[in-house]
Amino acid sequence: MQLKDIRALVAGDLASVDREIRRQLESDVVLINQVGEYIVGGGGKRLRPLTVLLAARAAGVSAGGHVEAATVIEFIHTATLLHDDVVDDSHKRRGRDTANDVFGSSASVLVGDFLYSRAFQMMVAIGEIRVMNVMADATNTIAEGEVLQLMNAGDPDTSEQRYLEVIYRKTARLFEAGAQVAAIVAGAPGPVEAALSSYGRHLGTAFQLVDDALDYRGDARELGKNLGGDLAEGKPTLPLIHALRHGNPEEAALIRRAIEDGGSRELATIRGAIERTGGLDYTARLARSEADLAVQALADIPESAFREALAALAEFAVTRTS
Repeated sequence: MQLKDIRALVAGDLASVDREIRRQLESDVVLINQVGEYIVGGGGKRLRPLTVLLAARAAGVSAGGHVEAATVIEFIHTATLLHDDVVDDSHKRRGRDTANDVFGSSASVLVGDFLYSRAFQMMVAIGEIRVMNVMADATNTIAEGEVLQLMNAGDPDTSEQRYLEVIYRKTARLFEAGAQVAAIVAGAPGPVEAALSSYGRHLGTAFQLVDDALDYRGDARELGKNLGGDLAEGKPTLPLIHALRHGNPEEAALIRRAIEDGGSRELATIRGAIERTGGLDYTARLARSEADLAVQALADIPESAFREALAALAEFAVTRTS
């Protein structure tokens, strides 16, 4: 099952999410509309709202609320992107200039704040206190992850465990929360909610592991950003951590300096070291293990085309090239 087939299963829901996004972006403040439309109109795979919609359908949603929940997840994700690009001083995302390059850092941060607050207004409208609880905890965890990543930046002694903690907080937690909220709005029983929550956590981890590997293996045109961006920002992701641990003294010294100083001047040599030490293969194996755990978590979900699509989405997460 290809991504287009997965999306086709919930095409109507996805169209409703797009309409809801634009409806909720409306503001009397023109700049909010401009920045919001620029970001949302920039495309992207919309994997997080897709996960919410599939999970809700797999859980048997009937009373609605899943479209609004998917929109909430997309708004929170978009807010983090706006803030991340300012913190990282990024200039490209999805092949386009970042919002901070076009509108300025101040506008990007403030519109990100607007998206966060609008997401919580929508949660209130959903009218389920447990949705509020899950999402409040998730957004706090994401903020902690941002700070942890900032602390790790420039630190070549960052351990694999510290790295995994960051990607759980920054990425996997929102996938986990989205899948759990989908079960809540569907009125699913406890075992189904727990299963979907576990699925989201492992899916998000697999997705981020692959994303970090693609920064050294991918095609810049497909990725819509420059390769080696993490290295340029001094971010010790798993391919680098593995190469640093298993490289020869010269390679280890080069990687340490690159992490400490930031910059991708030695990118070609460092990519060679990552390849030689098996850093990308190691990262891919860990991603595959996480994807397998995501599929295993679906055992408690009733059989349906939506459950099959969730399994296919986990496969897509580890086989994608962009």
